[in-house]
Amino acid sequence: MINSQDIKKGTCIRLDGKLYFCVDFLHVKPGKGNTIMRTKLKDIVNGGILERRFNIDEKLEDVRVERRPYQFSYSEGEHYHFLNQETWEDVIIDKELINGVAFMKEGQVVDVVSDASTETVLYADMPVKVQLAVTYTEPGVKGDTATNTLKPATVETGAEVRVPLFISEGEIIEVNTQDGSYVGRIRS
Repeated sequence: MINSQDIKKGTCIRLDGKLYFCVDFLHVKPGKGNTIMRTKLKDIVNGGILERRFNIDEKLEDVRVERRPYQFSYSEGEHYHFLNQETWEDVIIDKELINGVAFMKEGQVVDVVSDASTETVLYADMPVKVQLAVTYTEPGVKGDTATNTLKPATVETGAEVRVPLFISEGEIIEVNTQDGSYVGRIRS
């Protein structure tokens, strides 16, 4: 059990039988009365955001979580197989529990977050930025670097990314896995 004033970003708590991660918090001291904690909590299962206020002395059930590196091996439909980098055991994670799954390629190392007491996998996080090869895009025209116009491009994982007009097939680009946006071109 932890006090509500000990909640920080990344703290995992059990509330009403569900697991939540704190994504934002704020200590609020009103003119009258006790200090309260205003929090934004993300539901681990469905990803919904819950805004909740707690009194400063309220007790909450915290959940101890562990982050471990796992390497993506292969997928079977909606199930993805990962290899634990420390124990070499095979773990199966459902597609909806993997953040940024559209940009994951074979051999990719991800952080798997699990409940330490039950060893239940909560979710898997891709690195924020990954480098991928462009497999298809319309050809760019010389001199198309001055505008801020974007075009669709397909990367090696099959995902579509909006890229600047000067990007051509075969180039390596950096992609943000959280929102699927183009970050930059990797020069070799």
